[in-house]
Amino acid sequence: MTATRETAAYELAQVNIARLKFPLDSPELKDFVDALDPVNAVADAADGFVWRLQSDSGDATDIAVFDDAWLIINMSTWRDTNALTDFMYQGQHRELLARRREWFERVEEAMVVLWWVPAGHRPTVAEAEERLLHLREHGATPYAFTLRTSYPAGAPVRPRVPVADR
Repeated sequence: MTATRETAAYELAQVNIARLKFPLDSPELKDFVDALDPVNAVADAADGFVWRLQSDSGDATDIAVFDDAWLIINMSTWRDTNALTDFMYQGQHRELLARRREWFERVEEAMVVLWWVPAGHRPTVAEAEERLLHLREHGATPYAFTLRTSYPAGAPVRPRVPVADR
């Protein structure tokens, strides 16, 4: 989906969570850690990039997710799915994707989720966790989806049913 007047009111939020095979300061993860700053710089300059989650360290590797020290999070907002995929599958990021099995555990459950946010909104880790859990429980919906099964910005999102009401 490309940006139009209709979608300009929205930005695409994405979160990608990975379970480390080794501690971040281990020799096994040196190539990954060394690539973080350069890849983040490319993302920051990419066409359609809006924002990314980062701590004072400049990346998000020290931000807790799901209260699990072995999980790391990458979260950002983009103009649309095209801008995100253009970045993901080019250059150094593509090279890192090809090596992800060296550094991260293979897991069965969904670890990536997308959703539309109002332009200017900066999603929180709690929001990302909620969207990911929703995707795992309900599959792709306008509330939480994947690149394979995406929804247009502004698609009706049915209210979530609180767990106690199910």
